[in-house]
Amino acid sequence: MGERHRSTEEQHAALPEAMREAVDEFARHLASVRNRSPHTVRAYVSDTVSLLDHAARMRCTCVADLDITVLRSWLARLRTLGAARTSLARRAAAARTFCHWAHRAGLMPVDVGAQLTSPKAHRELPAVLRVDQAAALVTGPADQADPASLRDRLVLELLYATGIRVSELCGLDLPDVDRGRRVLRVLGKGRKERTVPFGLPANRALDEWLRHGRPALARPASGSALLLGSRGGRLQPAVVRRIVAAYAKIAGLPHTKPHGLRHSAATHLLEGGADLRSVQELLGHSSLASTQIYTHVSVERLRAAYRQAHPRA
Repeated sequence: MGERHRSTEEQHAALPEAMREAVDEFARHLASVRNRSPHTVRAYVSDTVSLLDHAARMRCTCVADLDITVLRSWLARLRTLGAARTSLARRAAAARTFCHWAHRAGLMPVDVGAQLTSPKAHRELPAVLRVDQAAALVTGPADQADPASLRDRLVLELLYATGIRVSELCGLDLPDVDRGRRVLRVLGKGRKERTVPFGLPANRALDEWLRHGRPALARPASGSALLLGSRGGRLQPAVVRRIVAAYAKIAGLPHTKPHGLRHSAATHLLEGGADLRSVQELLGHSSLASTQIYTHVSVERLRAAYRQAHPRA
């Protein structure tokens, strides 16, 4: 049975015992030591199991048997199966992370993953709303008597005002909001905490939600969650995505996701004169390279405006 027809669980079960134990310990390391999210752990484990399954087919019986030839042939096989450059780059990164961990754990005499290179993933420039489009989107929910409308308004205002991720938004608790200083305490990737400011429009939406919206939806099981669903539980990312898409459609905008508001917030900050380091800190990027893509967005918008407006463009 080919790899593409077998689930990760089936591949994991078929691994030699030493490999199976290694990948299980790697998963525990990612979750408990590196504080990776469950989604990230699943992705890394899936790629690692795929690598070890391939290695077992090449008669490897333990992690120490892996070498650069095995890693390269694994990526080559994935490419022949139709894997995109972005997928190959992600899988190569997972292999490097696993090999680095295995070497430090004493399971591999040499960190062979350090020798592995992968094609750079083609990175599309993120779609960004204009300032007037972002304003039309976040002011869409206008029914001040409907608790869900008040919540939706706050969701949109906070996403655009702060540039936080949808998971960070849904994870906010009431004590995370400092209304006096107008800042949020945000728990980001790797459980890293940062402080993010928000402006007056978001503060007004927050006030309306806390006074009239949240009390109407709150239930005994709501706990301290800032944002609530229709049944009083913590608002889920899937619901936030539906909220953003629905109001974007109402406003006559292209299909928009929460991350689109994050992209827009970062780009508008830079266009307004914010320095790159400040935007990096606001977004919670561990690397400045992740933030620099927004400078390219700004340049592209400038070029488009120049071509449209300059008589000798």
